[in-house]
Amino acid sequence: MHVRTLARGLTAALAVTLTLAGGQASATPAAGDRAAAPRVLTYDASASAEFRAAVDRGAAIWNESVDGVELRPVAAGQRANIRILADNGWPRAYTTTLGNGTVYIGRQAVGQGYDTIRISSHELGHILGLPDRKPGPCSSLMSGSTAGTSCRNPYPNAAERAEVEGNFGAALTRPAGAPRDAVTVG
Repeated sequence: MHVRTLARGLTAALAVTLTLAGGQASATPAAGDRAAAPRVLTYDASASAEFRAAVDRGAAIWNESVDGVELRPVAAGQRANIRILADNGWPRAYTTTLGNGTVYIGRQAVGQGYDTIRISSHELGHILGLPDRKPGPCSSLMSGSTAGTSCRNPYPNAAERAEVEGNFGAALTRPAGAPRDAVTVG
């Protein structure tokens, strides 16, 4: 959301600069601003039981990490892109199409000591088009359970962020490790 504000600010600054330099400027939004709008996906966590806060945090982590897609709780009376359920099995995601499917936050993994927020972020990553990458280090969100129960990292790494941006056609992306307001045009 900060990226779109920054892009609009840069567009306005460029228009002022061109005007001061004697060039033509336009007050209408640039095509790039329209392309920078994220694809909004809604999720229904009403059946996620004790994992509701972890699900909301997992969605917030993706919203902080990528610009091409935004996860929002579904409004009452609307149909969600993603259903999130709690059950006694192992966590899993069933994707019907990119950005649509069902996530199960399984109590079996939680009972074994896996972090609920990492589970939520990982399973939402599947809905966003990412495969498991096992075995893998804790720095890879999609390494899942192979990172071990001591791994608490719920954030996607640079490659995972870039893949999701590519899946959703983000026009603006942050360089790896850059603050949220830093962007490169891609």
